[in-house]
Amino acid sequence: MKHPKTHINHISKDQTQRTNIKSRSYLSIITLNVNGLNAPTKRQRLAEWIQKQDPYICCLQETHLKTGDTYRLKVKKAGIAIHISGKIDFKTKAVKRDKEGHYIMFKGSIQEEDITIIHIYAPNIGALQYVRQMLTSMKGKFNNNTIIVGDFNTPFTPMNRSTKHKINKETQTLKDTIDLLDLIDIYRTFHPKTMNFTFFSSAHRTFSRIDHILGHKSSLGKFKKIEIIPSIFSDHNAVRLDLNYRRKPIKNSNIWRLNNTLLNNQQIREEIKKDIKICIEMNENENTTTQNLWDTVKVEVRGKFIAIQAYLKKQEKSQINNLTLHLKQLEKEEMKNPIISRRKEILKIRAEINSKETKETIAKYNKAKSWFFEREQDNGAHSHHYYST
Repeated sequence: MKHPKTHINHISKDQTQRTNIKSRSYLSIITLNVNGLNAPTKRQRLAEWIQKQDPYICCLQETHLKTGDTYRLKVKKAGIAIHISGKIDFKTKAVKRDKEGHYIMFKGSIQEEDITIIHIYAPNIGALQYVRQMLTSMKGKFNNNTIIVGDFNTPFTPMNRSTKHKINKETQTLKDTIDLLDLIDIYRTFHPKTMNFTFFSSAHRTFSRIDHILGHKSSLGKFKKIEIIPSIFSDHNAVRLDLNYRRKPIKNSNIWRLNNTLLNNQQIREEIKKDIKICIEMNENENTTTQNLWDTVKVEVRGKFIAIQAYLKKQEKSQINNLTLHLKQLEKEEMKNPIISRRKEILKIRAEINSKETKETIAKYNKAKSWFFEREQDNGAHSHHYYST
């Protein structure tokens, strides 16, 4: 059986009616194992699915296309493929691929901002060793603009599978390698306790998350949102990452800062302490260095705070939206038939909304003030140095 080849393809501009990237504040990347694309109906479904998801970069694995196949995505033969929307200003700088068709790396720029995508489809046998060796061999090419995506054919932690098994030594070695390269599992960072899966094994009747997107620790502030999205036509689900996108890099834009007000909540403090304890218990062993353990704990705690803040922000937004809808209804009724009791309720709701929005404004102001204070210190004593955790 011949090994599949890799392929990069630009989707034609007339294929979809997409919004230009200049009007968006984020860049979307999707990875999906399609489990074969030789059936014409499946190719059509994939094309429609991509059009609906509307990514700027789409990485596909296991396309298994025969020579001579042509279809809407215009791919002829590929084991893995990277599709780049024709709506963006993309320039290729370098492309590297292996002969077996298990990975492809391209360096380029989108709207004048550098980006490196490493796309992996790990073999079923020896997946852990393959991924570890490949990442190690390419470590000199990693930077804060690097995104690693694909089907790794392995879950990283017990939470990544429906059956509870401890991770073996080989998996732990891969995790340590990822940490040493300053890379993070973006999905687990944003969803530290969520058990969601990308693959169902009908043979073993088990679920697992073996499709991953990795990024650099220093770029945590770039990552806007990551989610697992269904794809009914494949036995895998897709993973989608949205990145905050700017045409020109802004210094300190990737620095994460703790929202100190979260520490005022006793429940949050206890939850963080508990997570730190669990993280240390799970990762502390003879194969883990102190520095590696410390970095792991930092990523875990940072991800936890990000998740908590996102949840509270979402909850706060939902409360404001509900209050606003209720307020509009009351004001509408008040205009038709004024009642003193209703008017008092209107004033009460307006005050509550005002209080919540004022609180949010103050938090943004304090964050900006802190940033200016740090810039003043840097300009005075270390004019050419910027620090991040």
